[in-house]
Amino acid sequence: MTAAASLSSRIALVTGASRGIGRAVALELARRGAHVIAVARTQGALEELDDEIRKIGGEATLAPLDITDFDALDRLGAVIHERWGKLDILVGNAGLLGVLSPLGHIDPKDWDKTMAVNLTANWRLIRSLDPLLRASDAGRAVFVSSGAGHRADLRAYWGLYATSKAALDALARSYAAETQNITNVRVMLFNPGPLRTVMRAKAMPGEDPMTLRTPEEAAPALVSLCAPDWTETGKVYDFPQGRVLQFRAPD
Repeated sequence: MTAAASLSSRIALVTGASRGIGRAVALELARRGAHVIAVARTQGALEELDDEIRKIGGEATLAPLDITDFDALDRLGAVIHERWGKLDILVGNAGLLGVLSPLGHIDPKDWDKTMAVNLTANWRLIRSLDPLLRASDAGRAVFVSSGAGHRADLRAYWGLYATSKAALDALARSYAAETQNITNVRVMLFNPGPLRTVMRAKAMPGEDPMTLRTPEEAAPALVSLCAPDWTETGKVYDFPQGRVLQFRAPD
């Protein structure tokens, strides 16, 4: 794992920045000197994040929008281009658990919403921001994945969430393959494992949250993948194991 490094003058965009992993990552990026573009739906929560960033001497630009407003993501890319001409860091963190249910019982609206947040929004971010990442001297994209997308012992009733995350893995790996060797962009997935978040509490209501690690503990590991000296691409950093894992072909 790369040691903590300064990210001074880097421009970083974080989705789902108002709480949980996204909030912790936004604060860690700001602590290391990056200017944070914080994306989330809730204006009030973003303003609270901005206050915290200012307290530690950082700077942020707030972008209150719904990640499934795809036209807004296109406009956001245009604004970043006009103001900075580049984007150094993209953290695709916004995610939705959806419903835990037999596949045949899932309402199509729930399926479409979960896929829109977990998968399509990240593709639209790539579509909007890829030229800006390529304009950076060391563009870095990190997408928050989940063990649910690739674990061998997949639990019953997790099909919606697991499918969306498996597809996100494939999306990020494809983007890594397209940018490898011909650009300065590096693309990683980050598996946080069980953390003390609202989503985890919803998925595991009987679990004692005090037995779990926090988003603040995971944030430095994720932010290290955003540094200019990070060279791996197309792989997943597994926070529970504390190491980079390579995707394997089926046995």
